[in-house]
Amino acid sequence: MSSIIGIGEFRAMLAAAAARVREGSDYLSQLDAAGGDGDHGTTMRRAMSEIDKTVAAHPEARLHELIAQVGWALLDIDGGATGPLLGSFFLGIADEVGECPSLDARGLAVAFEAGGARVRKQSKAQPGDKTMLDALLPALMALRAAADAGKDSAQALRDAAEAAARGAEATKDWLPKFGKARFAGERTRGHPDPGASSLAMIFAGFAAGIHTPDASARDGEIPRG
Repeated sequence: MSSIIGIGEFRAMLAAAAARVREGSDYLSQLDAAGGDGDHGTTMRRAMSEIDKTVAAHPEARLHELIAQVGWALLDIDGGATGPLLGSFFLGIADEVGECPSLDARGLAVAFEAGGARVRKQSKAQPGDKTMLDALLPALMALRAAADAGKDSAQALRDAAEAAARGAEATKDWLPKFGKARFAGERTRGHPDPGASSLAMIFAGFAAGIHTPDASARDGEIPRG
């Protein structure tokens, strides 16, 4: 269990998130078919491939540099608002991380909140509009609550992942107000929002990745400040 998130931990988090989304990509496309083109899973697979390629291409990057590179790569993903929103999320995190080589739970919460603020500037959606925000905002609130309660980063990410999953599941009872899905109306009821569901998968991957053996940085690799 990790109380500090450095470059090794974040690489593991990204890898686990990409793997989790790829595993669930068919499900995401099924959800999208209820109100859209049915291609959200395909879009997310492309996005996760870009994350993997970016991580592999920057083996010596510092923490904020790697996160920013991921953000820029995601901005170019085709597929509606997915790329710009996910890219904005990571760019907001990178800006907040700055030169810090590692983050504790409180620093992680602050950085992720900055990413969420960037997403909200990019999106006109509000909570309850059946979008990725309905998973992201509960995750950020849970991350902050865990940090304020003195939990370590690993537990905080687990709490965030559980909150994101609950938020995504709650959207099945709502009607969408954005994207092509808004024209499908009642046909989308009973189906969780694909964007919220993919965001929940990303947080589930983050939580899983922090526990992998590769997440532990080598002695001296990550300065502890």
